[in-house]
Amino acid sequence: MTKELSVVMPCLNEAETIVVCIQKALTFFKANGIDGEVIIADNGSTDGSQETAISLGATVISIPQKGYGNALKGGFENANGKYIIMGDADDSYDFSALSPFIEKLREGNDMVIGNRFKGEIRKGAMPFLHKYLGNPVLSFLGRLFFKSSIGDFHCGLRGFTKEAFIKMELTTSGMEFASEMIVKANLLNLKIAEVPTVLYPDGRSRKPHLKTWSDGWRHLRFLLLYSPQWLFFMPGLFMMVVGFVFSVALILNPITISGVTFDVHTLLYSSSLFVIGFQFVVFYGFTKVFAVTQKLLPKSNRYNALFKFINLEKGLILGFLLAIIGISLSIYGLSLWSDEHYGTLETRTTLRIIIPAVTIIIIGVQIVLFSFFFSILGLKDEKN
Repeated sequence: MTKELSVVMPCLNEAETIVVCIQKALTFFKANGIDGEVIIADNGSTDGSQETAISLGATVISIPQKGYGNALKGGFENANGKYIIMGDADDSYDFSALSPFIEKLREGNDMVIGNRFKGEIRKGAMPFLHKYLGNPVLSFLGRLFFKSSIGDFHCGLRGFTKEAFIKMELTTSGMEFASEMIVKANLLNLKIAEVPTVLYPDGRSRKPHLKTWSDGWRHLRFLLLYSPQWLFFMPGLFMMVVGFVFSVALILNPITISGVTFDVHTLLYSSSLFVIGFQFVVFYGFTKVFAVTQKLLPKSNRYNALFKFINLEKGLILGFLLAIIGISLSIYGLSLWSDEHYGTLETRTTLRIIIPAVTIIIIGVQIVLFSFFFSILGLKDEKN
């Protein structure tokens, strides 16, 4: 039976606070004439939370797979509402004050995120490190990596349409689930709104399930893995530019700075830096293709352009051309050695030829191999 709103709460031994959370949600339904339901996504409670929730009229869904993300996904899948609002069952959010969320959803937004920093964080509601380091830094990185305008990436009170949930195809199982929702919604160009939200002190007497450092790392790891551009492409491009500039300068002449001379030994390192940067950039391409083919990331215009620009034939031509150039330089270096009757050479002169030659051969061979691998990764995508 379809309803307008489903309020979904993950639950793991929340007997102390689940009553007030459910009562507030039911009060909100009644006060605003909303046809709604409360879904308790239970993740293995042993304190009687399930029986308490059922007695209050909530629907309890048992989720055997452990994890915050698993519990919520199970709850969402069983929700009958056109709209879904999620929030923790620890009384840190007021389920009787959901009007801003439902209004924004009714206006046509696909997702509505609470912002505790624009609203209010009551005294004792958020640990110092979370308030001034963890949340601001991770939210900043989320905005930077994904060009998002969301100010509070980790607010646990948020709403979205059931259709948006289906589109996002969420996969993570732990606390990073909160970041995945925003990232996927942003990548899919869903319409997202923010509303000020009040965060209250946790109503439970025990410690919260959230672990500051391990869960913080899971959020950061997720943001990095879902943004190969910042994890691989940008660092790789920087290394390639720096390596190329220094290599060209050192091929022409030694460089002396403040009495320190940089010569062919430095050229070897700068050439290596260029190769390493190239591998970072190529790995960005691998990651992007794999993530899209496995439906971890949605397709984008940049992804489509990647396969139009890079294909097996172009890669083979470029790779073999570079290999030929590198081999030609090597032959030239060999001729210089021949001129000296294969005796002792002036290394500062010959290495300025040999190091670029070897570097170009390595890049050419890698381009050939990478082109084949790109094509293999793209086979599944070409069939679709």
